Amino acid sequence: MTGLPVRPEFEGRSPYGAPQVPAAHRLNTNENPYPLPDALLADLGAALGAAALDLNRYPDRDAVALRTDLAAFLSRSGTAVTPAQVWAANGSNEILQQLSQLFAGAGRTALGFTPSYSMHPLITAATGGTFVDGHRRADFTIDPEAAVAQVRELRPDVVFVTSPNNPTGTAVDLATVTALYEATEGVVVVDEAYAEFARPGTPSALTLLAGRPRLVVSRTMSKAFGMAGLRLGYLAADPAVVDALQLVRLPYHLSSLTQAAARTALAHTEALLATVDAVTHERDRIVAAMPGLGLTSVPSDANFVLFGGFADAPAVWQALLDRGVLVRDVGLPGWLRVTAGTPAETDAFLTALGEAVDQVG
Repeated sequence: MTGLPVRPEFEGRSPYGAPQVPAAHRLNTNENPYPLPDALLADLGAALGAAALDLNRYPDRDAVALRTDLAAFLSRSGTAVTPAQVWAANGSNEILQQLSQLFAGAGRTALGFTPSYSMHPLITAATGGTFVDGHRRADFTIDPEAAVAQVRELRPDVVFVTSPNNPTGTAVDLATVTALYEATEGVVVVDEAYAEFARPGTPSALTLLAGRPRLVVSRTMSKAFGMAGLRLGYLAADPAVVDALQLVRLPYHLSSLTQAAARTALAHTEALLATVDAVTHERDRIVAAMPGLGLTSVPSDANFVLFGGFADAPAVWQALLDRGVLVRDVGLPGWLRVTAGTPAETDAFLTALGEAVDQVG
């Protein structure tokens, strides 16, 4: 960027992204490893073909039919959600960006608790706001009393809470979310990209929406639905939040093809989410294997595991890659993150990890 008149807050920053180097087993980006079912692929072809007939026309800028289907999906959990409470965009990142454009921005502050999703500070900076790190305890959980005290002192305009958290996998207790909401006059955004993988008994922040007009719950179809290439994210919130978002969304931001594909996928919800149990089984298998390797891991409610105990995590990362297994170095000293894949991928990872530990120490 030398010589370019970029904004000073971007000087020295690196763009978001995981290295996509050649590897037999790519377990670094938290994708669902299972291909889409044949019945869905057939219906997708028909739906996209039908949508293509009207590509000379703009899409439904309010995505009403899609939002209706998303509301029906969310309501399956037992918490009634109406289409007026739902908004959709190109991945949950655009959802977060629109929220930051609306509620953060120049002269405003967003608070997050790191280590967490690295796009939160980047999106805050991109929209002109200031990101403040609330930090987590050594076990990667949020200290409710310390967090509430910080919220009251800082008075942030946006509070980001990632649950289950990325890269640690830890879910946040709803009592903590409630305490943060009550402590602030700003908007609390609970980023639930991995919610479908949560262990039994882990409630969603959707259950807190009623009577809390400044609470937002964001979701994605990239993970449990296995539709990462679709780029479809969405949120549930008070209808007033959805109405206000119309002020910052780009015109016709969600293409006709995206809307058609997402609706078709939602019609196959049962088949798509059938892979969740298989993925969480492999996640738990990875966690169970760590003590036998002399390693530790963080309890995970996501489709990945943060594991560690390394004196030199980058060296272990390279040793794994040398054996055909690509995991994620998330920049936490002593820790690496691995996506839960198929049984064969877990076999390959655990074998490579054992050899890497023996090699590196």
